[in-house]
Amino acid sequence: MKYKGKLFGFLIGFMFGKIFGALLGLVVGHWLDKKFARAVGNASKRQQVFFNTTFAVMGHVAKASGQVTEADIRLASGLMDQLRLDNDARRQAQQSFRDGKAADFDLKGNLRAFRLLSVGRNDLLQMFLEIQIQVALADGELHPNELKILRTVAAELGFSEQALEMLLGRWQAEFNFARKGNGGGSTLKDAYVLLGIEESATDQDVKKAYRKLMNEHHPDKLVAKGLPQEMMELAKRKAQDIQAAYEAVKAARGMR
Repeated sequence: MKYKGKLFGFLIGFMFGKIFGALLGLVVGHWLDKKFARAVGNASKRQQVFFNTTFAVMGHVAKASGQVTEADIRLASGLMDQLRLDNDARRQAQQSFRDGKAADFDLKGNLRAFRLLSVGRNDLLQMFLEIQIQVALADGELHPNELKILRTVAAELGFSEQALEMLLGRWQAEFNFARKGNGGGSTLKDAYVLLGIEESATDQDVKKAYRKLMNEHHPDKLVAKGLPQEMMELAKRKAQDIQAAYEAVKAARGMR
């Protein structure tokens, strides 16, 4: 409610300073109400821009290999199904996807607008980049034009070429690990890559890497920073994959 800050400030001020204190509390409360309303509005706008930009860039990536195929459309529709979008959200996602396919789509302009709204929220920007990586590699191949777009996305969001390569390798390892199930051999190697550590890492390094990744991909934290509620399922699945990889490494090492 917009008046809660004013009411709280008025009552506290009156308790400690009678009428003068109540008036001062009212002013402070009004300022807090405005600040809270602005924060809520910014978060809502950030979620909206994240949602629209995600599907627009997906459409742009799909067009990168020459033309949008039936597989690309199925991929986009599958993601919409996975996110359980209602009719309005699905129509919005489809329109954004079509916008991204357009020849005059301003990739850099859209990314800069999104980044401007997400200053100081690097984990949110990384989640966005990871979604685009998954889209590009969904068919198991990375077309040169898709890689070019991913490089542009990474650069515009403030990620280095090295960071992009690391995320590409981590996603591929995550895909392999989830497909093969929790086991030994190459799957265990994928678990290490997914966690971003070498097999020679100490147990303490394993725990540290796990905690860092879980903190970066915590669904509630990402939603609070601007991840659309509709995309919370993606963050949950990512966290589950990280947890599974950690458990596999722990079991192999006999860690507690």
